Amino acid sequence: MHTKSLNLLNKAVADELSAIHQYMYFHFHCDDQGLDLLAALFKKTAIEEMRHIEVLSERILFLKGDVQMKAAHEVQSLKDVKAMLKLARQMEEESAGEYNLWANECAANADAISKQLFEHLVADEEHHYDQYDTELENIDKFGESYLALQSIERSKSVSGGQAP
Repeated sequence: MHTKSLNLLNKAVADELSAIHQYMYFHFHCDDQGLDLLAALFKKTAIEEMRHIEVLSERILFLKGDVQMKAAHEVQSLKDVKAMLKLARQMEEESAGEYNLWANECAANADAISKQLFEHLVADEEHHYDQYDTELENIDKFGESYLALQSIERSKSVSGGQAP
């Protein structure tokens, strides 16, 4: 009955799984570089993407489908922070665009609830996009010192609050 919606919902699960893997990879590397704020942002976004999978999966099961837990893409091995942020911003922009289209497809197939679900996801993905775009703007505006300040702040907290 809702074959089209089930396919779209499972495509979204695959995209969200890819995002979780990518963002956790970025989280680990930012944390390793002492970039606590960016590490936390990537981790927070990954957790939000997990929640997306949860609601998508609930809808799939309600429609009597099966959740396909296969990531759409392999993790890209990026260690440069600016490259990480550019990829994250691109991923969020693409997701928002796809989810907008998929909301319309669900509506055209008389599935108002899946349409609303995709519309809600669009808002979340646009918010994530904005966060990554802001971080990129900060790096462009303040240069590498923006990242160095995060690293210095961690060094101070690790050493007991005194500058090294």
